[in-house]
Amino acid sequence: MRLFTPDDADSDALPSNRHHYGLLYLALIGGLLLVGLLGFLFKDRVDAVTVSPAPLPTTTTSSVAPATTTTSTSTTTTTSTTTTTSTTTTTTTTTTTTIPLAERELERIDSVTGNISPKSVVATSNGLFFAQNMMYRHTVTVYDQQGTLLSTIHDRVDLAEYGVKDGVAVRGAPVEAAPTSDGRYVYVSNYAMYGPGFGSEPGDSCADSGWDNSFLYRVDTETFEIDQVIEVGAVPKFLAVSPDDRWIVVSNWCSYDISIVDTQEAREVARVDIGRHPRGVAITSDSSIAYVTEMGGSDIAIVSLAAIEPPSQVLGFGGEVINAAWRADLEVEWLEGVGRGPRHVILSPDDRVLYA
Repeated sequence: MRLFTPDDADSDALPSNRHHYGLLYLALIGGLLLVGLLGFLFKDRVDAVTVSPAPLPTTTTSSVAPATTTTSTSTTTTTSTTTTTSTTTTTTTTTTTTIPLAERELERIDSVTGNISPKSVVATSNGLFFAQNMMYRHTVTVYDQQGTLLSTIHDRVDLAEYGVKDGVAVRGAPVEAAPTSDGRYVYVSNYAMYGPGFGSEPGDSCADSGWDNSFLYRVDTETFEIDQVIEVGAVPKFLAVSPDDRWIVVSNWCSYDISIVDTQEAREVARVDIGRHPRGVAITSDSSIAYVTEMGGSDIAIVSLAAIEPPSQVLGFGGEVINAAWRADLEVEWLEGVGRGPRHVILSPDDRVLYA
């Protein structure tokens, strides 16, 4: 750009140059004003942003128990109680180990002594033990499972008190016993009776005939009292109660027969000939058949208890019972030749095998 000074400019050009410079000054001043105005405006905008910033998010972390909510404005607390019933079932498993016969050993853990001479010992299902002490002690002694003596039952009875005609006070000779299935009662056989009206002891040979009948005693295991006396054959030895507790089968050693006793009537209802010296008795689980060994021979008798018929009552005038006889014409079948002198006999639980 060329600059003109007053000295250089001629008089005609001077006013034109001044006008030009004036415009330049005005433009410069206007530009400065515009820049100042824009700066002022932008300053106010920045100040506005600085003074009124956008709110920043705030996070507060507190350590509280689960399921607890706190509100700063208002707080409502609700307490709820819940009762939970928990049922626990405990299962007990019992494992039974069967030891092979070859590995089994018996060990004596205790012994019972005292004024006893047991011919037999039997256990009841309610945890009692009965020892029959024959004519050597004239007692039955009763023990619990620990061998503690619970009772000594003497065999002296007054037969008249039990309804025996012309009965007298006598003594027995407890030889064998058999309990009912629930253990409530125990039936005891007496080898012989001693006292007025009874002859001498027959002995095992039964050499002579005409021996006196003997009696069973029933013992109540709650009181240890003899509450029944039942007449049977001569020299009763072994006896068995049927599983249904209805019948008692008694082997009469010297009368060569068996007595079948009805427990409901407490009396003998049948007498069945067996042969020389009947001994062991086993009854099937359904109480229908009794097996009886003939120790004086080699056979086993099969007697049907199911064939025993209850008495048919014959009524007279006024409804009086004049005849109530049992029908027990029992036929005996035989297992022959089982071996010489079979003594004891037992059945397997399923009644399929007979051991003698």
